[in-house]
Amino acid sequence: MPYIEGRVVHDADSHVMETAGWLDDFGTARVREAFNARMQQRELATIVAKHDDPAYRARDADEIMARKNYHATGATRREDRPLALDLIGVASQLVFPTSPNVWLEGLEHGDDVDLLYGAASATNRAQVAFCSVDPRLLPVGYVPLADLERAPRAAAEALELGCAALLIPWACPKAHATSHVALDAVWAQAAEAGVPILLHVGNADRVLPPAHANNGLPRVPDFHGGEENFRSISYMAIPHGPMQALSLLILDGVLDRFEALKVGVIELGAVWMPGFMRQLDAAFEAFARHEERLQALRLKPSEYVRRQVRVTPYPTEPAGWIIEQAGPEVCMFSSDYPHVEGGRNPMGRFEKSTAAVGDADRERFFRGNFEDLMGPAVAAL
Repeated sequence: MPYIEGRVVHDADSHVMETAGWLDDFGTARVREAFNARMQQRELATIVAKHDDPAYRARDADEIMARKNYHATGATRREDRPLALDLIGVASQLVFPTSPNVWLEGLEHGDDVDLLYGAASATNRAQVAFCSVDPRLLPVGYVPLADLERAPRAAAEALELGCAALLIPWACPKAHATSHVALDAVWAQAAEAGVPILLHVGNADRVLPPAHANNGLPRVPDFHGGEENFRSISYMAIPHGPMQALSLLILDGVLDRFEALKVGVIELGAVWMPGFMRQLDAAFEAFARHEERLQALRLKPSEYVRRQVRVTPYPTEPAGWIIEQAGPEVCMFSSDYPHVEGGRNPMGRFEKSTAAVGDADRERFFRGNFEDLMGPAVAAL
């Protein structure tokens, strides 16, 4: 019996769990060396070897949502991931990297642009290879925005490889805006291909200045020891990056110029979205008389969100309230499989928190809004 039954559900957030050597078949010698150096301190062989143990595998179905990170079925071995989808019961999964998310975020704001674009290319090739075993697995490719000339070429390569979605940095690039007009070449390619642009959490500690941890108290341990390090204070700051990116994309007219472009905001929460939409409209009302860019918009800012932006609430957030306040078009289900943050029962939590929402709007949450975001990638499933 699968974990999810009786409903078509798409999963807007899942991950692979990389090991040393993950990029060896896909990157340059420099990329391979740099990535493997990141992974050398991890002792994973014993955990990964468990997946060769018949007794361990005999409990795959019973523990499909209990096992997390490297312990989870299909987290590392691509040949096992279709079984994981069957046991979870989802119709498709967006599949993100894990360790490269944090690595690429750091490189994006560094000075080694060659390593950044080389690492992104290798990561994208690895994602496509992992997902090639099953059409339900939708590979996410990373497009660095640090270099205005290289970004469109990186997007073209990711699309040619077969990436079903394009991940961009969730924080504003180091030297220019997310909405810089030179990046229109990226948005145009995505819109033409029917492929969404995604924002996803990286290293959650980077949303605050390092001094925030110097409070004179004992250091707060991360609750799962992974790379996307969540703590209560960093959780509160997580929306700042996507709010900046969406503000730029909307108020600078990107979503107006590319009305077919869809944007997914993944693993960055959604409880902030209703207030953000109202703040967007308040900014429009306050500044439209004096800013030509706002006068050129054909919709209210919040209407671009409803038309083109889709977000994933955390399981601990009041999804039903968010849907009621932001509109039924905006929210999507996600499991964050196999990461700990998704919890052991995301479906149960979301069913409970959306219980007061109408059936049609719940159907949009579990299925329809993801299908709208992904377009052709799920139409053939």
